Amino acid sequence: MASEKYCVVVPERFQTDPNCGTICDLFDVVWLQDFLDNTEKYREKIQGHFSTHTTFSEDVVASMPKLKVVSAYGVGVDHLDVGMYSRYGVKIGNTPNVLNDCAADQAMTLMLASARKLVNGFDLLRKGQTSVCYTYAYLGNRVTGSTIGIVGMGRIGYKVAERAIGFQMKVLYHNRTRRSEEEEKHINATYCSNLDDLLSQSDFVVLVTPLSAKTKGLIGADQLKKMKPTAILINIGRGPLIDQDALVEALKAGHLGGAGLDVTDPEPLPVDHPLLDMSNVTIAPHLGSATKATRQVMFDMCIENIKAGIEGRPLASEVLPS
Repeated sequence: MASEKYCVVVPERFQTDPNCGTICDLFDVVWLQDFLDNTEKYREKIQGHFSTHTTFSEDVVASMPKLKVVSAYGVGVDHLDVGMYSRYGVKIGNTPNVLNDCAADQAMTLMLASARKLVNGFDLLRKGQTSVCYTYAYLGNRVTGSTIGIVGMGRIGYKVAERAIGFQMKVLYHNRTRRSEEEEKHINATYCSNLDDLLSQSDFVVLVTPLSAKTKGLIGADQLKKMKPTAILINIGRGPLIDQDALVEALKAGHLGGAGLDVTDPEPLPVDHPLLDMSNVTIAPHLGSATKATRQVMFDMCIENIKAGIEGRPLASEVLPS
């Protein structure tokens, strides 16, 4: 007799994913919207939650006696109240390290595209206005030999720095804790204990820090004023790291050269949001980990986290309450 499958809530996005068959073979799948519409029907059955950007309220979690694990499909867990889940004996997993290179690649993609006005050039090409590309207004910023300031020198930030030295960039960084002398030497980096010092010197500021109560609104009107008027702000962390209203005003006033954003607040932005109409802003729909190979490893780790949590084994990667 076949063993009973574990009952797991899974987002609908995986219905069109190549791994849909694997999920359905492994688990008794309850699609997220079905669960939200029929919580009372399923609450006593659910044992795990495959979470992208979704979470459950405490009332719902309290009513789910068999829930043992939530695995985030990514490294960030700012959408999950880890402490609350922990109080109900629910473990939280995530997928760190596997997306470090892809996220760093995305930072460089946004930096290069923003600096060299790639999207603007493509728009002009589609309109048959390529002669405009050679006017002064459409000249971009030089990347090679410029100064990059990395805010958040964790695993991903360090990967960004490794790529930056390939462009002969001067690397500055700001972090809660300073890297070792050997680590700094490897990327030829200078530590800035004061964020303002980094902002005032950098041609490109790259945000790679996690979102927390302390980092929300890390870059606001005051910080933007300290940046060079030609500087470009890159964000691959989380949208709320930046005060977006202040960013819009700084860009409108010409106090900032441009922005390259993989993350926004909210996601996606409303189609009438002013950032989407600015020629000096490049926005991607949160594609930091979006390669086939990386997403497959993330998927495999999520599956292992869920199985381990339900079976009472250590998770491949567990996030503990702070």
